[in-house]
Amino acid sequence: MKSKKNPFKGRQFTAAVILWAVRWYLQFPISYRDLERMLADRGVAVDHTTLFRWIQAYAPELDKRLLPHLRTTTGSWRVDETYLKVKGRWVYLYRAVDARGQNIDFLLSAKRDAATARRFFRKALKQAHTVNPRTLTVDKNAAYPSATKTMKKAGELWRFAKLRQVKYLNNIVEQDHRRIKRLVRPGLGFKSFQTARRTIAGYEILAMVRKGQVAAIPVNDMPAHATFIVGLFGIAT
Repeated sequence: MKSKKNPFKGRQFTAAVILWAVRWYLQFPISYRDLERMLADRGVAVDHTTLFRWIQAYAPELDKRLLPHLRTTTGSWRVDETYLKVKGRWVYLYRAVDARGQNIDFLLSAKRDAATARRFFRKALKQAHTVNPRTLTVDKNAAYPSATKTMKKAGELWRFAKLRQVKYLNNIVEQDHRRIKRLVRPGLGFKSFQTARRTIAGYEILAMVRKGQVAAIPVNDMPAHATFIVGLFGIAT
């Protein structure tokens, strides 16, 4: 699939080098300075500030190009929030996976309330790879019953969808939060909501690739992952 507009036009480095750096940063817990040294070891001299700009430009682009290729997730949603630092303050990261651990969606928010829960559910339901849930397993946050009741009344959520506030059933999404925390830790937090959203979109979409949510790519086949991704940009390997 070729884009009409070349997203790499004007860059000093080749598309292959840029995508290599972006893929590795979004999959492994490394800092920009770590990645700068890794590239230098391969004979590519690129400053860590340039690497940051690459992530901000191409993490959302990867998300956009990979989303149409995702397998459909199941109707058993496991929803939970975790915490990240943005501009030195703790904010909420809403995340959902299905019963098999397949990623559904995420939402970064300064608030944790019923309005935010509704916003997250609406965002997730708009994705092509999701279905209206049969069950929603959540924690004891009182915002969830309010949010789902409102959405059922408005016809946004299946009226027979079952809300389960059972913490132990959410272990699967709580365990998955650890991956995000490991990836964020080397960067010591985010400087703005925009940079956080863009970077997390990249974390999430490449996790979907690794988990086998892209039908055309075998699980844990890194060369196949690389080949598929560069192909999305119309680049020969």
